[in-house]
Amino acid sequence: MSSLMIEARNIVKRYGDLEVLRGVELDIAQGEIVSIVGPSGAGKTTLLQIIGTLDLPQQGEVRYEGKNVLALKDKELAHFRNRNIGFVFQFHQLLPEFTMLENVAIPALLGGDNRNDAMNRARHLLEKLHLADRLNHKPSQLSGGECQRVAVARALINNPKVILADEPSGSLDSQNKQELHQLFFDLREDLGQTFIIVTHDEDLAAQADRTLHMRDGMIVEQTIRTAR
Repeated sequence: MSSLMIEARNIVKRYGDLEVLRGVELDIAQGEIVSIVGPSGAGKTTLLQIIGTLDLPQQGEVRYEGKNVLALKDKELAHFRNRNIGFVFQFHQLLPEFTMLENVAIPALLGGDNRNDAMNRARHLLEKLHLADRLNHKPSQLSGGECQRVAVARALINNPKVILADEPSGSLDSQNKQELHQLFFDLREDLGQTFIIVTHDEDLAAQADRTLHMRDGMIVEQTIRTAR
């Protein structure tokens, strides 16, 4: 059995009088691919942001390998996030003025890595994702599918413990969706990456090891699948 990577305990989040998360409990194992599904307003993205330490709950804990990271001070938390969590969003959020190589290297540079080392790692990742001929292109020169693969490379640059993806294929056509979905499983196979994916895409959700179904700020059921 894989070791426990993430534990969320009694996560409560309110915006004014609106309770978005109502005591969510969640365990994620090392190397697991988990999808989170549910109607709009169910609390999926809010939960993902709290697991990713981008937002804080009014109540509850998020533990990575047993450590409650929400108890860290701001600077410590930012460092933890930079080193341990990679993010992939629906719209790639690449910086338009930078090349693909520079975009991928940015999290490593922000973490204080040597520029040459960061660029070399970025180059290696882009080559691995079949983008070797796009290193010096800017986002406007690439297709949506290529930009999203660059975003995945950026998420991987610091070799994080977990990749959090929010509707990662929501803006892609069918072929690019399938390629991106397969990429996640290939990365798990090659690098042992853990993925938590919020999605409305039924095909992607159905490929995950486990699907968590959310409604009204709670996980109401889960679907567990045998290994692929």
